Amino acid sequence: MKHTPLLHAVLLLGVFSLASCMHDPTHYHKQKELLGKRLFHDATLSEPAGQSCATCHTLTKGFADIDSRAVSEGAVKGLYSQRNAMTISYSKFIPDLYYDEKEGTYVGGLFWDGRSPSLQAQASEPFLNPVEMGNHDKLMVVDKVKRTSYYPQLIRIYGETENVDSLYAYITDALAAYQSSKEVNPFSSRFDAYKKGNYTLTAQEKVGLDLFENKGLCAECHILERDVIARRTLFTDHTYDNLGIPKNPENPHYCVPQEYFLLTPDSIDLGLGAIVRKVEENGKFRVPTLRNVELTAPYGHNGYFKTLEEIVHFYNVRDVSDEFPPAEYPATVNKDELGNLGLTPEEEAALVAFMKTLTDGYDHHGDKPTHQHKD
Repeated sequence: MKHTPLLHAVLLLGVFSLASCMHDPTHYHKQKELLGKRLFHDATLSEPAGQSCATCHTLTKGFADIDSRAVSEGAVKGLYSQRNAMTISYSKFIPDLYYDEKEGTYVGGLFWDGRSPSLQAQASEPFLNPVEMGNHDKLMVVDKVKRTSYYPQLIRIYGETENVDSLYAYITDALAAYQSSKEVNPFSSRFDAYKKGNYTLTAQEKVGLDLFENKGLCAECHILERDVIARRTLFTDHTYDNLGIPKNPENPHYCVPQEYFLLTPDSIDLGLGAIVRKVEENGKFRVPTLRNVELTAPYGHNGYFKTLEEIVHFYNVRDVSDEFPPAEYPATVNKDELGNLGLTPEEEAALVAFMKTLTDGYDHHGDKPTHQHKD
């Protein structure tokens, strides 16, 4: 075939365009997000096959458990972790675990107990956890990824290597990129539209917002101030608290074989205390975001509360009612900001109504804009 100068020019332009795309930071990051999404939804990466990251973190459930289980079952039938699957939405904004000397509290860290310092570190754990995805080692995960149709995409993005640690780091980096994406962190709720002047709160939602900030004391931990990095309200200060949640008698972790049991001998979850090794932090768990809370039932570190209404009622009457069993770990329970709020049933309902405005996926197009609200 005879090559004309024009054909040479077209071929060269194609080569330069491809190289330019790979060096363009926005395109490069987007490719990592897409790869991470495929990894996130790939159910062949567990041992045995059948469980993906999305099994316990499903988009339609606010990136919590696909079946709204108190505790998610692992890839191996009959094995369960000890805790409820937290939403991964907005986790990109959680800082590394540190102690705030001024406030006298620990802040940040991923998972309920803060043990993981970053999204990438967090993404690396479930693959190798015997009560989650069940792989024996990094090599087992890497070999499975090598057999996928998208492995060439990984090589195009990160380069070729036979080093298992490097390949595993590429996999978890791509997962972290997806978990940092707009799909996972959309800020698309009615509350966000309200702040932009594109949604008018109902009368009940307005009452709920006022209660949230004042009488209900919710905003003491689920703060309304804009996060410095997100520049939006995250509805968490990333601190730790013992809410006095009872043991969940339906927690299936109590029945796992002893070699997989992760609680104390008397079946107590020490939370943060076990990570920082301080008895005064026992029973404390990280304050989760309330974004998408309507979708992420059940609630609490052990999934004790089946509905949003139930946990709001618990916050309200814990210390003045015999409706709930005693705390799992009584010694460090927060008795200042919940337990005797004095809310009426109508006020509890208003709080729930407001929190339902935090569900992502609201389409405000066609609505008449109102005035914009400032944080």
